[in-house]
Amino acid sequence: MSTLQTKQSLLYFEDSATTNPAYFDKTPVLFINGWAMSAQYWTPVARRLSATFRTICFDQSGTGRTRLTARKPHFTIEAFADEASALIEHLGLSQVHLVGHSMGSMVTAELAHRHQAQTLSTTIIACGIFTYSAIQMELLSVFIRSTMNLKFLFHLDFFKRAFIQKATSNPIPKEYEKILVDDFLNTDAEAAEKVGTFSLNPDILRRYHEQVISIPSPLLLCVGSADKTIPPEGMTTLYKTRLAQHPELPTTFAEFAGIGHLPMLESIDDFTHLLASHFEDAQKSIVTSA
Repeated sequence: MSTLQTKQSLLYFEDSATTNPAYFDKTPVLFINGWAMSAQYWTPVARRLSATFRTICFDQSGTGRTRLTARKPHFTIEAFADEASALIEHLGLSQVHLVGHSMGSMVTAELAHRHQAQTLSTTIIACGIFTYSAIQMELLSVFIRSTMNLKFLFHLDFFKRAFIQKATSNPIPKEYEKILVDDFLNTDAEAAEKVGTFSLNPDILRRYHEQVISIPSPLLLCVGSADKTIPPEGMTTLYKTRLAQHPELPTTFAEFAGIGHLPMLESIDDFTHLLASHFEDAQKSIVTSA
């Protein structure tokens, strides 16, 4: 458990090499969180991977244990990528596997292009191509703003259960139900609203799609078929679009049957195995090409 002073926050991060120096010799994996979530939900997977990989998780500005220090912090893809880049530089990561979930996938795509030489592989989870009409986009924006204004309701058990049911399609460990709700309740209101809003911006979405389609490192696209948060069909579309436009780029698609928005908690062992196999295949391909 460590902190790093960035341009806008005292960034909280956890690096398995901090507690065990032997992990400095292992290949790093950097996890990037979804909307209104701290890094805690990666813990079960990070622990399982730590036998083979150096795992690094952090709380983005406005979430979890990271403390905002700037008078006017920026909650944008670029700003979140800036703090992740600062962490990569601080830890001296010459090679890294990037893993992004939901909104964090947008940050991950930005990082994969900024750090092409360092990125061994990229994983995008539950954030595909989806098309909504202007009216649907506006309704979703209103829903996000209303949710943040009524956030206090999620202290009630009924709304806590509804929150978890929306995020998952299979049971998750009970302690993580509480963590997810607490993370949402404790997320900076301005950060949550701005992130939720820019995630629906057509221009930002278009840039994200273009970035994912052209990520040069081996790419794993992963989704739960029963995702009730973001339409899972969008990941299939993203996969097919990348194959059509860049057949030369290594791409893998994995769909978890009956799983919702949080495969890292709904199917921990299978998800961990998928990531480990992706990382190992990516590393082997580099050795072979060399």
